[in-house]
Amino acid sequence: MSTSTAPARRDPSAGGAPYRERTDHPEETPMSGRPRARRTPLPYGLVLPAAALLLLALGYPLGRQVVLSLQDFGLAQQFGQPPDWVGLDNYTQLVSDPYTWQVVLRTVVFCFVNAGLTFGIGLGIALLMTRMHGIVRVATQVGLLVAWAMPVVAALTVWQFLFDTEYGVVNWLLTRAGGDFDHHSWLLHPLSFYAVATLVVVWMSVPFVVFTLYAGLTQVPEDVLEAAEIDGAGAWQRFVHVVLPAVRPVLLVVGLLQVIWDLRVFTQIYTLQKAGGVTHDTNLLGTYIYALGIKGGHFGTAAAAAMFMLVLTVALTAPYIRMMLRQEED
Repeated sequence: MSTSTAPARRDPSAGGAPYRERTDHPEETPMSGRPRARRTPLPYGLVLPAAALLLLALGYPLGRQVVLSLQDFGLAQQFGQPPDWVGLDNYTQLVSDPYTWQVVLRTVVFCFVNAGLTFGIGLGIALLMTRMHGIVRVATQVGLLVAWAMPVVAALTVWQFLFDTEYGVVNWLLTRAGGDFDHHSWLLHPLSFYAVATLVVVWMSVPFVVFTLYAGLTQVPEDVLEAAEIDGAGAWQRFVHVVLPAVRPVLLVVGLLQVIWDLRVFTQIYTLQKAGGVTHDTNLLGTYIYALGIKGGHFGTAAAAAMFMLVLTVALTAPYIRMMLRQEED
């Protein structure tokens, strides 16, 4: 079949050599013939209001915190007295205080212990849910949802009753089992205090991990698992070489969020401290910043400690973000 072409013309600049007139669309690229994408400001205009609102909601508090960390801002400044600029004195005071580094070490250890326990328990329950029958799985999901939806203060009230020195159920059960736990105070000693706090934090964080990982596990192709089983792969090999690579993006996101949340724990620690814990020996960064600012009235030093906590959060989450970006490139 013949196709019509443009008539040949003479190109004067080429010494009369024949050439053919271009007949492709002016918006098509010369090499591929595909339409060239039109650049329009509409997408930027749609994103701009949300970006401006986000910048205002996050940028202003951050900028105000940076300014506050460079000032001597105390109780007098709350009543109108102008603050004095002290530069980096607040940061120097924090860095030179050995107690600050004790609090940082506690915070990092508490964060990774809780994040690891939460992640491991959540992954185990999510894997079990894939093997459960319908009614049992629904009952498990309802129980997790109730634990997740319970307000933090209400949940801590229950946990305080369980570990109460006089009428605690835990002391009663351990005493009945033969232990010497009569009138034992769980919140008085730092180690047992953090054990109770870890139990509370993990109990409240596991449901999110379970639901998220279970949703990711349901997306693993069954035919791939069956093919691996036919090829002789055992349960552990299927889990390592098939399941984990398939849900790796979900695992990275959950791990990143869990580290951030456990690093910024405040309500659980503060409530348990009010219930009988020794504040000085059980402070984490969140409660330490609260003690500096609200209790002590040193808002400039508290702002500097908050900036220190921000830097620590970025440093601890940077490896997760790097792995997520690498995963996107792959």
